[in-house]
Order: sequence, then C-alpha cells, then structure tokens
Amino acid sequence: MHILERTRFDELVQALVGQGYEVVGPFRRGNAIEYGPVSGAGDLPIGWEDDQAPGSYSLRKAKHEQLFAYVVGPHSWKKYLFPPQTTLLQAERKNGHLQFHVPPKKAPKYALLGVRACELNAIRIQDQVFLDSQHPDPTYAERRNNAFIVAVNCGRAGGTCFCDSMGTGPSVSSGYDLALTEILTKDRHFFAVESGAKKGKKVLDALDLPEASEEEKEQAAAAPERARKQMGRTLDTNGLRELLAANAESPHWEEVAKRCLDCANCTMSCPTCFCSTVYDGSAVNGQSADRVRVWDSCFTTEFSYIHGGSVRKSTVSRYRQWMTHKLSTWHDQYGTSGCVGCGRCITWCPAGIDITEEARALRAKHAQPSK
Repeated sequence: MHILERTRFDELVQALVGQGYEVVGPFRRGNAIEYGPVSGAGDLPIGWEDDQAPGSYSLRKAKHEQLFAYVVGPHSWKKYLFPPQTTLLQAERKNGHLQFHVPPKKAPKYALLGVRACELNAIRIQDQVFLDSQHPDPTYAERRNNAFIVAVNCGRAGGTCFCDSMGTGPSVSSGYDLALTEILTKDRHFFAVESGAKKGKKVLDALDLPEASEEEKEQAAAAPERARKQMGRTLDTNGLRELLAANAESPHWEEVAKRCLDCANCTMSCPTCFCSTVYDGSAVNGQSADRVRVWDSCFTTEFSYIHGGSVRKSTVSRYRQWMTHKLSTWHDQYGTSGCVGCGRCITWCPAGIDITEEARALRAKHAQPSK
C-alpha cells in the first residue's frame, strides 16, 4: 500500500493520460452525479454528498472537501463497455449492387476513475455475459481489454445501498488495476493506493509514492467499515432463489404491478442488465441502410414480442420476470445473483418500489411453517 497526497491527485490523472487512456470519472451535472471525461480533481464533485431513498435522489454540499463522498448516481459504467448504441452492419447501394460491410471500430482506451465495489462486481457479472461464452461480444471484449479500472473504497453508504448483504461491497477485493481509499482528517487529506494488476503497478511505479505506515493502513481499513455500518438496506438471500422460483403465481405480484409504471428506469439504471434489441433503418433515398443494436428492457411489451404477439403482456408478468431473473434464474445461467446491491433500482423508481421490501413481503407471505 502506498500514499498519494491530495495535492498530488492530478499527477495520477496525468499518469493515466500519459499511458494513453481517456480518463472518465464522476462529475456534478445539475443535481446528480454523472460519469464523463475528467482532466483532474477540479472536475470531480468535491464536497458533494447524495441523499437517496426509494424514488428520491438529491445532492447537498457538505463542509468537507472530499472527492468521492457521493455514493452512486443514476448511470453506471456499463455504457463505456456495453454502449447504448452500436452499429453492427452497414449496407450501401453502388453501381446497382448492394454491398455490406461491418463499420471499422477502434475501441477507446478508457480509464474508469471512481469504480465502487458494487460496480466492480457488476462489471464482473457482465464479463460472464459478454466474454465467458462460446461467442464473446467483440465490442465489449475490445473495450473491456482496453479498460483501466481505478476503484474507490466506499467511506459512506447511501440510503438505498445493500451491497454488504450481497457480498459485493463496500470494500473492493479484486478486479481493479488501482484501488483508492480516501482519508480526510482534521490535519490531512490523502489516499491509500493499492495496485491489483500489472497495469496498475506500472502507473504506481511512475508516481513513485511512499509506502503507507501502519497507522495509515489502519485508517484505510476503517473507511469501508464505516460504510458497512451505514447500510440503508439489507436483502436476505438465504433461500431467496428457491422462494422466487416456487412462487410465480403469488398474489403479491399483482400488488407490485399496481404500483409499477413500466417505465424501465430500474433496468436502464441497473449496472448488470444487458437486454438489447436490433433494428434496421434505411436512408430516405434508399441508397444505404444500417443495422443497429440498442439497449432494451424486459419491461417493454415489444421486448418479448414473437409472431402472434408479446409473451409478457401484463405489468405483472414483466415485473415478475425482472425480479425473478435478477435474484433467482440468473443463478442458473451464470452461477451468481444478477444483483450487486447498488440500490439504483430503488432510488430511480418513480413509484419507490423497493426490491428488498418486495423480497421481504414474498418471504412473509410464503414462509415455510416451522416443524
């Protein structure tokens, strides 16, 4: 473990730029934290904290000057690895003949600055979807291989966070190139830095940082422990997979559907959801056409459309599909839950539907009587 003083933070950013990376990180836009290009600490949301509750999100300026005091915003890092829109094929009419070609793409080299533990686990889950199969997705694979991940251990938890009960946070354990822990005391502001891969060590060596003392290591270890004690939610995963699989006809789904707006906010903000659709579009003059992949959601009626109509026509069936897939059948496909406990689906649901509360309600309705 090494120590990076706050006054040297921009050196880290410049070191990443020097390695050929485009640095993207958190910044404040209006009343939300988003991810985008950053050139130094001055672009980060210095001193801003977020308050989150079901269907509620707001920012407030704190009295401190921390760079990473927020928890998570409405967007996840997946847009840099699994773009919202990708052109797959182009066709052009030339000299009376139709010519097809795949548009040339050079995958960008992103340095993702500020990746939380839950988000790191979400990337790992999407790796299973897009990389660990017989047919890896080339767009995702190139972007993922080019990416440099600077993780940040959480020093505080939000009102809708439940990563601790999912085993995905608040401290990072693997899958990063560099990991930062921000420490702010009365007299000092610094970061404990650890490398997790060769790429990270190369940047760390270039910065030539001093080794951490035992006291500094203890301060770094204490930060995520504070966040662990502040968790706003918990999700009891014991037997949850089986509970959901056995209660597809529970009357509770009707109760949830009365509140669900089918807006798809939960899936759009989720860092692990990967549904997409493909459409063809042509130019007005009929001389060219594109085939494009875009993000989609299991909450849209068109998503399950086959010849004859949609498979899931009701809000009941769509919400049940989403929650059951996320917490139950995802295990069958990938050997893990599809939820990392980031809380975005709770915060950004206009109706304030809380996946942890719905799981608790189902458990209460269908608990097995004790023998």
